Amino acid sequence: MVKRQRKTMDDCEDSSDGPSTHSPDSSGEQSDSEEGIRIEDDDLDAQGEDAQQQQSLPEPAEDTGDEIPDAKSKKPKKVRKLKLSATHDFNAKLQKRGILYLSRVPPRMGPAKVKTLLTDFGTITRVYLVEEDKTRRKKRRKAGGSGGKRYTEGWVEFESKKVARSAGDTLNMTRVTNHKGSIHYDDMWNVKYLRGFKWSHLTEKVAYERRVREQKLRVEMMEVRRENASYIAQVEAGGEGMKRESKRMMVRVVVL
Repeated sequence: MVKRQRKTMDDCEDSSDGPSTHSPDSSGEQSDSEEGIRIEDDDLDAQGEDAQQQQSLPEPAEDTGDEIPDAKSKKPKKVRKLKLSATHDFNAKLQKRGILYLSRVPPRMGPAKVKTLLTDFGTITRVYLVEEDKTRRKKRRKAGGSGGKRYTEGWVEFESKKVARSAGDTLNMTRVTNHKGSIHYDDMWNVKYLRGFKWSHLTEKVAYERRVREQKLRVEMMEVRRENASYIAQVEAGGEGMKRESKRMMVRVVVL
């Protein structure tokens, strides 16, 4: 509109200065045509800018339906299937193993120490030591003794029955060590070879003892709950009796 007004003003000045060679109809048509050309040029420029913006934007990824794998996701572990021959070989090795029983474990001696001392006789596959009761440890600590872990008994599995039998015959009722500076110099081995005993029997024994312990705890908890319920009932009954006596005292006071 501003350009059109300027054009009309220029035409008026030209007409005032002198005779115009063009007619007013032709000048109006020319201005309209120029305005239309300018509008078309502006539209083309805007369309070009929109096209450049669309080209600069990243194209959206195609939805193929497949999930993008997570970088932190763990790979599935491969399950190795054992062959029947391998299981037979393993069972045969288990049948050849022998177990040595320790009726007493010296103080300051754990599974690692037992394994290192008995490895001189042969290869040891497994060691299991029974830890002492926590109440004994607390009593010993209160009495001024050491509060470290102690074990009451244990089982040691050797790779060969012959090795276990020879270790039991050699070590029973002998010193743990011959070094006078060692803390185990005055300790004695009390060991015995268990003929026909397998590690599976030990696991069954441990599982049975655990079940018995849990059952005892369950029974004790039931007794405690029963005692608490009876105590609460007695307290509630006593409270009701006290309320009745207080009401009677109030009635007597009012009568007097």
